[in-house]
Amino acid sequence: MSTAWEQLEGAALSLARSGPIKERLTDAYRNHLALVNAEELPDALRAEFRACHDALTRERPLRGEDAVRATVRKMSNQQADDVACSVVRLFAAMAREQTALAMHEVLDGALANGSAGARVRLRKGVPRVISLYAGEA
Repeated sequence: MSTAWEQLEGAALSLARSGPIKERLTDAYRNHLALVNAEELPDALRAEFRACHDALTRERPLRGEDAVRATVRKMSNQQADDVACSVVRLFAAMAREQTALAMHEVLDGALANGSAGARVRLRKGVPRVISLYAGEA
């Protein structure tokens, strides 16, 4: 069983792959977003997650298809791009929440161990980007 964070990561990775946006969006929903329980998300993210879910399941399916396929089929590429961006933003927000939670645990642990006077150096939440191109290095 995967956590909501892992499923959002999987959805973001599905969207980052090559191929038509509508196929990637359908894959992200079926294989990842459909498995997320909104109650496992932080309160601040639940409404946006439900909005993404609703945006991907609002159409009535034809025979032989599901609501996701029907909805994505009727979307323009721009609408699919917008929903995909929302999914990536959800993953980024969840990653920030996880980082903040981990930082609080580190600080709480340092305080509990009596090292309140010790300096705790925290890393910034944004990872360092390494250029893939030799000319930019």
